[in-house]
Amino acid sequence: MDSAPAMLNSNGVLHSDGVLDCDGAIVEKIIIDTDPGIDDSMAIMMAFQTTKIKILGLTTIFGNVSTKDATRNALLLCEIAGCPNVPVAEGSPEPLKGGVPEIQDFIHGSDGLGNLNLPAPKSKKIDKSASEFIVDKVSQYPGEVSILALGPLTNLALAIKRDSSFVTKVKRVVILGGAFFALGNINPAAEANIYGDPEAADIVFTSGANIDIVGINITTQVKMTDEDLDQLKQSKGRHARFLWDSCKFYRDWHVKSDGVYGIFLHDPVSFVALVRPDLFTFKKGVVRVETQGLCVGHTLMDQGLKRWNSENPWTGYKPLSVAWTVNVDKVLDYIKSVLMMP
Repeated sequence: MDSAPAMLNSNGVLHSDGVLDCDGAIVEKIIIDTDPGIDDSMAIMMAFQTTKIKILGLTTIFGNVSTKDATRNALLLCEIAGCPNVPVAEGSPEPLKGGVPEIQDFIHGSDGLGNLNLPAPKSKKIDKSASEFIVDKVSQYPGEVSILALGPLTNLALAIKRDSSFVTKVKRVVILGGAFFALGNINPAAEANIYGDPEAADIVFTSGANIDIVGINITTQVKMTDEDLDQLKQSKGRHARFLWDSCKFYRDWHVKSDGVYGIFLHDPVSFVALVRPDLFTFKKGVVRVETQGLCVGHTLMDQGLKRWNSENPWTGYKPLSVAWTVNVDKVLDYIKSVLMMP
């Protein structure tokens, strides 16, 4: 029996027998460490719809939902994207110091997807833990794998603890986290992802890995307004209706919390920083995280403007790249163009 002819969609991704080929033409191998999450879902769908990216797997962490629910949502998103065979590895159910993590279900709904209450996924998580999967893939492709970290950094900290050579093998880590010289979003001092596991964040930031950080001082500049959301709904985007449905809950929370008639695009902006860093400027500096006291989760960057007379907790560590400015219009246009792609 002859196979159906291969076809290219408008994004240049090969289809055969009506099934999405998730390999495409690869220029970047990535792992997405995530706590989906409505805006996580948008970033993940963007990654699946972007050519020349190979998603090696999704690893899950608590944050917007519990780790168990994040795993369910990651499996669902792979299925919705037409890539049910992409591995999903479940991460830590708690921060490094232990205890019950704080879950942001009042922002993303009890299911993390805007209370859509979708059927359970048909696919299953893999047997490996998130940290084990991350270490294995980075070791398999040294210097080739980038990680997009969209939640608390527990899994990455555990990967560093598991294999100290991880930091020299990983190509790049792009992190959504922190609030640099701006107020936080979980309290005035801290941003939610870093607050979720400050000890893990400090381990990652001081590890010596090649790290780019995108803080909410950047991501809150990029908003999808009610008009933009309506354009998404009316578009022929492959997953536009699903995303619009899930965004309704998220949008209503923004109105109540921030007086914003629309949504902040935290995770999609961080994905753009991975694939289009030219739309941002970055400053180099050592970043430390407060792990106790009033300002737990606070991120503070030494910009290198002063030559210190003595050592302090910032000296001796590798500077990171912290997003400093963003081309708001071009980033928003990029996000919309990918999400509205047929």
